[in-house]
Formats: sequence, C-alpha cells, structure tokens
Amino acid sequence: MTAAEQAGQASGRPEGLADRLRAAVRLREDGRPEEARELLVRLGAEDAEVAYQTAWAHDVLGLEAEAVPHYRRALALPGLSEADRRGALLGLGSTYRVLDRAEEAVATLSGGVREFPDDAALRTFLAMALYSAGRPKEALELALTVVADTSADPRVTAYERAIRHYARDLDDLS
Repeated sequence: MTAAEQAGQASGRPEGLADRLRAAVRLREDGRPEEARELLVRLGAEDAEVAYQTAWAHDVLGLEAEAVPHYRRALALPGLSEADRRGALLGLGSTYRVLDRAEEAVATLSGGVREFPDDAALRTFLAMALYSAGRPKEALELALTVVADTSADPRVTAYERAIRHYARDLDDLS
C-alpha cells in the first residue's frame, strides 16, 4: 500500500480515493476541466474535499447551477481544511451571485466573513454581493474598508484615515 493510500485510509477515505482526487485536481490545473469534472462525479464519495473539488470543476466549466449542491455538501461534511472551507464559502457565495441569487450570496459570504473576519477575499466578494442585492452603500463601505485594511500603496496609505472615515459615513461631506 502506498503512503497516499495509507493516508487516505487513515482519514477514513476509501482506498485509492486520495490518488484519484489528486489526479482530478491535476486535470483541472492542466486545463482539462471537463475530464476533471467527469472523474470527480464518478468518485461520488461523501467526502468534503471531493465535493469541493467537484463544485470547483463545475464552476470552471460555467456550470454554476450544478456546482451549488457540491459546494453545499462540501460545507456540510466534516474534513475540509481551513483553506478549502474559505474557498468553498467564497465559491458558493460567488456562484449564488452569478446565478442572480444575491440574497443567498450575501448570507453565505456574510457567514464566511463571520467565520474568517480577516479574509479580505471573502469581504471583497461580500461587497460585490451586497451591490448585486441592491445595497450599494454597504457595498462601497465594505470595499473601502478592505482597501484601507490591505493596501500597501503609499498613495492609498497616505489617505487611510480619510478612507476609513468615509467608509464609516459616506454621506459625511466634511
């Protein structure tokens, strides 16, 4: 038995699943997303990482509606790494937004931000979802806060205090 198979069994995965999952990820990364999707769907395991990779493969192919149940399953099952959980929350929220399900996008991404408050990508995608949900003021406030929190550009950091002020109150013209 290979080390990968032992690791897969130790994690409760069926024998060989880890190798097949890695092969599917390689296919996607090599620009063969349809083959990756087919392999992932065939795996069909109740495994959080497989579900996440399956969702991602569907998204890459523009099959957003088909990605949703895989993202949801990945988030419901135990076993996702922190990085994959962040990615699944961002992916599901973004997918809801693309599908014109803005309120679900806001709810998903808001939950992600509550879970990972320092994740600038989640906060940025939440700003986009807020805009799509007809909440442009909240969207811009959040986007400005992300800029103030993350920018290293000296032309932005020179105005950080003002940016934060307006992020708190866009209507203040002083």
